[in-house]
Amino acid sequence: MRINDDLTKPVIVHSAELDWIPSPAAGVERRMLYRVGGEVARATSIVRYAPGSAFPRHVHSGGEEILVLEGTFQDEHGDYPAGSYFRNPPGTSHVPASNDGCTIFVRLWQYREGDDAQIVRQPGKGQAAPLRDGAQAARLLFEDAEERVSLEHWRPGSTVAVDNARGLEFVIVAGSLAMDGQTLQAQSWGRLPAGEKLNGLTGSLGTEIWIREAPLQHADVLPMPE
Repeated sequence: MRINDDLTKPVIVHSAELDWIPSPAAGVERRMLYRVGGEVARATSIVRYAPGSAFPRHVHSGGEEILVLEGTFQDEHGDYPAGSYFRNPPGTSHVPASNDGCTIFVRLWQYREGDDAQIVRQPGKGQAAPLRDGAQAARLLFEDAEERVSLEHWRPGSTVAVDNARGLEFVIVAGSLAMDGQTLQAQSWGRLPAGEKLNGLTGSLGTEIWIREAPLQHADVLPMPE
């Protein structure tokens, strides 16, 4: 399966318009934003857990990155309400579930060699980040020499520009953002190749946005299994 796999082209996906696709686990469904591969894939998805659903224990051979969008995500280590962010590097495992239901943003098999930091950020946690024009709050979720991940709140009715030297990926967490003649609502996702700046106008409720500034695929990304 190949979905939005040309990394040289900008892409915006209004995920609310996509069908939910069942996963192998009962009650767990996905909206596929980017995918290369079958059930094991290099992938970016919105995943919805019905109340009481769970996924069997599995090992993250290629790493996993998650932002909780709605509800409370859980595993045997704890509860992660909306706004939680974590990185599960290659070799980690867990039993993901949700007693009351939740929706999460997930990136799989996009780790690079040597990225082995396991990070859990509960809502509101993370170092305060410098504010760009139009922002009222920003916090750093992860940063190293290769990538920077942040969660930002942009003021209502603001024009915001994000420079793009390496590549940008983003998801609208709340509010709305007008860009390139489109209005992006909550859970809309986008990806811009290096050199293409993000220019947007926030809606009447402002915009909460998750942003990853990094190569869209690392040169040393972990290889998929044959």
